[in-house]
Amino acid sequence: MNASAMARTSGLEAKRAARGSVTEGAARAGLSARGAIYLVVGVLALQIAFGDTGKQADQGGAVDTLARQPLGAVLLWALGLGLAGMAVWRLSEAVFGSVGPDGRTARKRLLAAGRFVFYVVVAYSVLTFAAGPHGGGTGSSDQRSRDITARTLDLPGGQWLVGAAGAGVAVAGVWIAVGAIRRSYHDELKRGEMSRWSRRLVDITGVGGGVARGLVFTAAGAFAVRAAVDYEPDRAKGMDDTLRSFAHTPLGPALLVCVAAGLVLFGLFSFAMARWRRV
Repeated sequence: MNASAMARTSGLEAKRAARGSVTEGAARAGLSARGAIYLVVGVLALQIAFGDTGKQADQGGAVDTLARQPLGAVLLWALGLGLAGMAVWRLSEAVFGSVGPDGRTARKRLLAAGRFVFYVVVAYSVLTFAAGPHGGGTGSSDQRSRDITARTLDLPGGQWLVGAAGAGVAVAGVWIAVGAIRRSYHDELKRGEMSRWSRRLVDITGVGGGVARGLVFTAAGAFAVRAAVDYEPDRAKGMDDTLRSFAHTPLGPALLVCVAAGLVLFGLFSFAMARWRRV
């Protein structure tokens, strides 16, 4: 190999290493930001279960809660930038592929692209709120769900679109819960760097948190399907209304307490993934 070829190879390796460092930093910041949101939402849901119904247990409620803390503006900017980092990581996965034997498959890339779009929207809403006057958070997830459902129902074939979307969300919830029970996240961990207690911690938070998160997705999807069948947009529910609905089951507030505690666990699991996930 001549000097020119060696220089080109070294340059490519340097660029690849730099890109990897940026992507890893973005991923870990994004996972931490996700953990913060779920942790706060879980705490808000616990407050609702014990009678304090004044706040929304969703992204808007979490952002509003953080904004009211000491150094709230700093927390909001950190959260928004972390979520932007999550979007950068997912874009990198969509373009270059992710870790694992099937990381470069079309299915994985498509999932990463969908997550990229989702986190761009979430990061934009948080950063816009951080940069502007603080009022009522980033908006109610319940109202957004009803508005989107109403507009979609008015389209040709709208009932089928809403029903299909709701079914997709419900299936995703089951998939999330089953994946958590099967501990499929083990394939993404740097298990060689983890102690016995850290592995146990990740399993407790990963299984409990994943099942609770999957249950919320499944319930929200079921409400969307019901809205499509009845042609009633008000039956669609965001995260806040979905969580509150658990308190109206035969199990009463106890079920909401369990789900809320599970969301707190998922927040802690996200922090653990920020530390030990392979990127």
